[in-house]
Amino acid sequence: MKDKFGYGIIGCGVIAPWHARAVRNLPNADLIAVCDIELPKAEKIKDEFGAQYVYEDFNELLARDDIDVISICTPSGHHHEVAIAAAKAGKHVLSEKPLDVTHEHMDAMIKACRDANVKLACIFQRRTSRLWQLVKQAVDEQRFGKLILGSAYLKYFRSQEYYDSAGWRGTWALDGGGALMNQGVHLIDLFRWIMGAPDTIFAFADHLARKIEVEDTCVASFKFANGAFGTLEGTTSVTPGLNHRMELHGENGSIRIDGENIVSWDVPGEDKDEIAKQLTDNIGDAASDPTAISGDGHQMQIADLLAAINEDREPMVNGEEARKAVEVILAIYESARTGAPVKL
Repeated sequence: MKDKFGYGIIGCGVIAPWHARAVRNLPNADLIAVCDIELPKAEKIKDEFGAQYVYEDFNELLARDDIDVISICTPSGHHHEVAIAAAKAGKHVLSEKPLDVTHEHMDAMIKACRDANVKLACIFQRRTSRLWQLVKQAVDEQRFGKLILGSAYLKYFRSQEYYDSAGWRGTWALDGGGALMNQGVHLIDLFRWIMGAPDTIFAFADHLARKIEVEDTCVASFKFANGAFGTLEGTTSVTPGLNHRMELHGENGSIRIDGENIVSWDVPGEDKDEIAKQLTDNIGDAASDPTAISGDGHQMQIADLLAAINEDREPMVNGEEARKAVEVILAIYESARTGAPVKL
């Protein structure tokens, strides 16, 4: 049982401040060191959030005996490399979403952490939201009947300048995909978490508006293992970006969520306003601005990981659970590439 954990952050780009701020706010965490191949980025995080050391080589950070846990905030296709090295160094790992961008890389991360007996968690902060927990509970308990149909709409905006701002963005090798793998993965995780395991997926995906390798627009149809059907629209090419939206329909009622707000809660015997009174968190909306998110979810997930280490239990979103959203996205890409349905 540790009273305070030494913490390191590897990768000091756009999302690193959310991790650094969360660590600074937690009484049982101490930000020891940060690392980036572009040293000025690491220096900026160090100065703003009070880290003690900076590194260009993540292996030097991992060699420190006073670091127990690391956050991986590097480009997605590098997550496995850092996670495996961290596991071998005996560090617990929190990866930014997505876990990584291939089945092989994710499986290697999971195995390395299991073999080293360290915890592996992944950021899917919307799962910490009371709203989405209430939605999942209503579906799991079949409070509006057997699930029939679900729809997810992820209509975001990212400019060409956004993709041009870093060489890894919009590439298969390091971004792993586009509108789905980077921006849409959060709602796809929720969709998979709430609707259950897909059985078959058929999709179209391509870059229709941006000059990138990967998709900026996608439509997909699902047949779930529980018999329900589903649809998904994901894009970063609409102007302006819209709130994400999810619609869930059972035999006896429906739930509609726009952004983080309940539009309708037609569940027998339940009142929408009474349900809404239970919502106190603020996750934020990044429809057109990738930094327009609250830090509450990151802080909750880091706190949960530290508790999981002390209690020797699985974190809220472990490696195996985080893998599921990427599995769905990779199946969509395979269907779009082959023109055939993909059975999971």
